[in-house]
Amino acid sequence: NLYKEVYRSETGKSLSEALLSAKAEGRLTVGVYECAKIMNEDPDSVSFCLLATDDFECDIALQIHFTLIQAFCFDNDISIVRVNDLKRLNALVGTKGQLEDAHCVLITTWFFKNPSDPALEKLHLFCEESRSYNEWVPEITLPER
Repeated sequence: NLYKEVYRSETGKSLSEALLSAKAEGRLTVGVYECAKIMNEDPDSVSFCLLATDDFECDIALQIHFTLIQAFCFDNDISIVRVNDLKRLNALVGTKGQLEDAHCVLITTWFFKNPSDPALEKLHLFCEESRSYNEWVPEITLPER
């Protein structure tokens, strides 16, 4: 059990690194509608999907969006995780001083550049291992800043 906690902690660090790298390179899409648009227009460019689940339990529209996004990710072999801290996620992906709709975040890939991102590779491996334990949308805790 301790191993699992340490592993999830390391995975949270990898997620932070991947998000910051993608943000710096312009490969980050933030917002449910913006993400849905990218998934519809260019699903092959989507490498990773993140859903923030802080308060969506009470928002039926958001639940429906999440269900559709999850189904799309499963159908298109896109790794997907949940994060339980919308504020912390927003601090990572948002513009300074501006709140984003960070309920859904996509990391896209530039195939013409170096497609290998070590942090993203760790996340894909984590998702693959989670699926082998029937945990289809694993939850990752972002590290404290």
